[in-house]
Amino acid sequence: MGVSLAALAALARRLAATRGRNDKIRLAAELLRAVPAAEVPWAVAFLGARPFPASDPRVLDVGGALLAEVRGALGPPPAEPALAIGDVARAFEAVAAARGAGSRRLRTELLRDLLARATADERELLVKLVYGEMRMGLHEGLLPDVIAAASGAEVAQVRRALQLVSDPSEVARVALVEGPPALAAIGLRLFVPLLPMLAEPVADAEALLETHGGRTALEWKYDGARIQLHKDGEAVRIWSRRLTEVTASLPDVVALARAELVGTRCIVDGEVVALGAAGRPLPFQDLMRRFRRVHGIEASAGELPLALLLFDCLLLDDRELLDATYEERWAALERLTGGRHVARRSVASSAAEVDAFLAEALAAGHEGLVAKALDSPYTPGTRGSRWLKLKVAETLDCVILAADRGSGRRQGWLSNYHLAVAGGATGFAPVGKTFKGFTDQEFAEMTARLRALATGDDGYTVTVRPEVVVEVAYNEIQRSPQYASGFALRFARIARVRDDKSPAHASTLDELRARFQAQFAAKARRGGEGAAEPDGAP
Repeated sequence: MGVSLAALAALARRLAATRGRNDKIRLAAELLRAVPAAEVPWAVAFLGARPFPASDPRVLDVGGALLAEVRGALGPPPAEPALAIGDVARAFEAVAAARGAGSRRLRTELLRDLLARATADERELLVKLVYGEMRMGLHEGLLPDVIAAASGAEVAQVRRALQLVSDPSEVARVALVEGPPALAAIGLRLFVPLLPMLAEPVADAEALLETHGGRTALEWKYDGARIQLHKDGEAVRIWSRRLTEVTASLPDVVALARAELVGTRCIVDGEVVALGAAGRPLPFQDLMRRFRRVHGIEASAGELPLALLLFDCLLLDDRELLDATYEERWAALERLTGGRHVARRSVASSAAEVDAFLAEALAAGHEGLVAKALDSPYTPGTRGSRWLKLKVAETLDCVILAADRGSGRRQGWLSNYHLAVAGGATGFAPVGKTFKGFTDQEFAEMTARLRALATGDDGYTVTVRPEVVVEVAYNEIQRSPQYASGFALRFARIARVRDDKSPAHASTLDELRARFQAQFAAKARRGGEGAAEPDGAP
């Protein structure tokens, strides 16, 4: 039968009640060791709150209305458990395969049959899996330790394999089924995406140069979408920063890669940017519409062509380049591209050179600079001082209207803050949420402060009197029908608490609207440079 779903449900309850990190790892590893080889990928996916392994592109396509319909049609749950993890995996596969006419009815029947066989605890677990939210305190950061404890491999081995494969399910399968030596042999694989290397923010040019020993490579930080492109002859596939495959949405980029990347086999890192007639970037939301298109893709590509701008080469023909220096990888990238379709780049050794290049990037409508240590290797999935990002962040003074209860490492705190500016029909206009910017101590202090201001609590979100003002840094203001203001702050993060300001001194909705319009001074707009915003824009 394999490992029962009841065992996974019991583990979820125990993990949710367990505070110690090592105890969580031990409990999860005990279950994973008992799982048959064929079910290891699914068990790891379920532990990570995924209905499918990370590299599996299938989706359940089950919305809240369908799930509510299924749950409303269920009778009393059976008293004794009868489901195994493998039964759930096969049911999810069948749900994902339901397409075309009558597919909604079939998905409903399949889910109803699955849930009808589940006990009360198992039903609760299955619903959480469908929604992709387990809330049991085993976040993905602990999965490498769980896999290592279950297989006997070194944690460093597991983490290295995850950098190269980026799917905990596949790494766990290799570690538990083939053994640690096979884990150590994992290398770069074409058409298996790896996690992107990330950059740490830095305050100014002086700090940047000091960190990189007085000399660094600078690249424009484009206002685009990160992509990873794999090519083997005519075969080209593309993944987003979150490792979602977007090949079908980018036929123009695929065609460009086939025609102009001269290497037979390559893996490259870069961005796609939507550019207007004068070479200025279009708003990020316009670019995202290209990524999300599933119909009319060719027409969309004609209406909104994308520029491909590459900045790293991880594989060229038969040479893996992860451990090569940045300078060696850039040289390989220039050979691959002939110097075309690469990021604008400069090497600087003075603050004046950095500031001048930053001003050039900002004037062109981009976000800032990324500085890369000349001798740095490419370390997938890591964020550190080898890559630094320098931007001029905008800030607004926002009022906290509510906060969500945290989970995982933030469990016990109110840590996802609902932000608003002054104005609107109710006095404050919501502009988004953020849990970023605070230290653990600041989370704890803000939790105590907000609890004292609570006016309501639905078990997940605590509403508060609008008294706390925070300075919020953001990258861009976007239109959003989700919030009453009509806008949302992109990449919002709290810079500091403004105890010196009352809610009466918060930024206003009129100011937000003015900043939204001002963004386009340095950006292109659909319909030509300087065109008016579309009708109906807030």
